[in-house]
Amino acid sequence: MAEFGEHPPIPDSIENLLSDDTVSTAFLKAECPTRVKSGHISSLTLNQLDDSPWDKPTLENLCDELSMVIEQNSKRSDCFIEIERIGCKIMQIGDLRITCAWPPFSDAWEITIVRPVAHLQISDYNLNPELMDRLKDHHRGVFVVGRPGSGKTTFAQAIAAYLDSEVGAMVKTMEAPRDLQVPQRITQYAPLEGDLEKTAEVIFLVRPDFVIFDEVRRTRDFEIFGDVRLAGVGLLGVTHANSALEAIQRMVGKVELGLISQVLDTVIHIEKGKIAQVLELKMVVRAPTGMESDLSRPVIEIKEFPSGKITHEMFAFGSEIAVVPVNINEEEGGSPALRMAAIQLKKEISRLTGIPVHHAKFMTDSSAEMYINDSSIGAMVGTRGESIRQLEEDLSIKLKVNSVKDLPRSLRKKIENDSNQDEELDQWRSRSGRHWENNPGKNKKGKGRKGRRN
Repeated sequence: MAEFGEHPPIPDSIENLLSDDTVSTAFLKAECPTRVKSGHISSLTLNQLDDSPWDKPTLENLCDELSMVIEQNSKRSDCFIEIERIGCKIMQIGDLRITCAWPPFSDAWEITIVRPVAHLQISDYNLNPELMDRLKDHHRGVFVVGRPGSGKTTFAQAIAAYLDSEVGAMVKTMEAPRDLQVPQRITQYAPLEGDLEKTAEVIFLVRPDFVIFDEVRRTRDFEIFGDVRLAGVGLLGVTHANSALEAIQRMVGKVELGLISQVLDTVIHIEKGKIAQVLELKMVVRAPTGMESDLSRPVIEIKEFPSGKITHEMFAFGSEIAVVPVNINEEEGGSPALRMAAIQLKKEISRLTGIPVHHAKFMTDSSAEMYINDSSIGAMVGTRGESIRQLEEDLSIKLKVNSVKDLPRSLRKKIENDSNQDEELDQWRSRSGRHWENNPGKNKKGKGRKGRRN
């Protein structure tokens, strides 16, 4: 791959757009003026230039000229056509990645030029020595995550160069497309015959110490990430996510729960070119926070690094995998595990009765409280308490019915402001279930009763 800032001669119309060193991306589209994204990575802006709109023939000719540049520099390993499809061509010309698109793929002709605007060494990040030790340990699985343009690829490039030059490791990359700016002796692999799984098969045969897996996006990419990591190769994946936790959640369903911490044990979140957060994963066997000890199960602890503070726990909850925060809040219903159970209880009561439950919380493992509208209390309790007793038998739990007005003001306001609350209630109302107000023997209006308070 080309060195940072180096590419063969290209058409002047593009070279002039890149004369400003702060320009990272240029957007050319038929019938539209040029727009460029420029500035420091921490404050990128999209600006429109004062030039004439591009037309289709000009862009079509420009695409042909760029293809000619590749032919004229066929001896260079950094000049090639990465992808060519009907309506799209992606070219790598030195340090530039150029995407041409036209109908029927796009609605009009367009050319997008992307180039790196920063080339950093690992020393520029001032990493914690403990984190450096994790990164050079080939028994690790690491995710570098962030939003597009956040600097995650630049960080991955710095790690690759560090592993190659300072650690002395054999490093390979898996990329689609190949646009990492890494030392020449690091081989960059594209999808073999269009399939990254076949690339992974070759990776095993060339015996690298570390693999940089750029652009882990699709479900199959996460599965390939798991396969490569479980083969014993040190693996660093780059993926899009708004936070480190979201990246971890994307592994759920792609890798078995018991293997997640073996596949992925470190997640580094990059924001505006800097490390915003580092999380580590570790599996233990114990009861989730707030559950009784006889409910022990495999639990993946998600901790802040290097403090070791547990922020979330991941465990099997029924047929689902739960990822819950570890921050006790008695007002909202206690431990994360009990709050998860309370959410399920709230939905189940609403499904069975057709009565919206605004809030529920467990007091013990066998008793809970629910909070509903005053007008619904009578229907929930029923004549002489028959309805609530039947519900307790169905759910095998002791229930206490309260008015939503009994909730603390702060929690009540939070419920009222929940944008999803109305949608959930509408869904519950539309579900078929046991409509208590229509059952014979039930007190529909519940006159003279405030609900049983146990």
